[in-house]
Amino acid sequence: MTTTDWIIDIVLVLIVFRQMREERLTVRTVLLPLAIISWAAATYLHHIPTAGNDLLLAGIFVAVGIAFGLVGGLLTRVRLADGHVRIRASVGAAALWVVSMGFRLGFAVWSSHPSGEVHVAHFSAAHDITSAQAWVVALILMAFGEVVVRLGTIVLRGQLLLGRAKRDGTAASEQRPRPAEYV
Repeated sequence: MTTTDWIIDIVLVLIVFRQMREERLTVRTVLLPLAIISWAAATYLHHIPTAGNDLLLAGIFVAVGIAFGLVGGLLTRVRLADGHVRIRASVGAAALWVVSMGFRLGFAVWSSHPSGEVHVAHFSAAHDITSAQAWVVALILMAFGEVVVRLGTIVLRGQLLLGRAKRDGTAASEQRPRPAEYV
């Protein structure tokens, strides 16, 4: 791993602390993580191996990323305040992100050392995984799945809150306002 790889991984782990303070859900909130994973794709995805079980490996890692993203999106607090959707990562959502990023970082470090290389090579040979690039693709696509599904879940929950507020606001405009609610 290069120094740049270390810096990127550590910054991605630290991003979780920023997400633990409540912020308004904006286009920037969605586009920033998408820009980061787009950069990662341009940097690390040179080609997608399709021989042997390379696609199966990628599919399994994508499924894990999607599951992490869904759980992370559901664990993120989403509420409506003053007509705006506000979000904040819960401790559980933050822990899940740190675990998933830590796994990817740990795997990258471990597999770059002699004992890890040997284990990954044996596993790859036994399971018809044809190249190191298959592992890179699987790990990057896992992160993509997690980020995209988490963001999608949060945006969907925010839209549901806004829709409910509009529906309740027009149907009960003379009722006393309710406190901000979480979905």
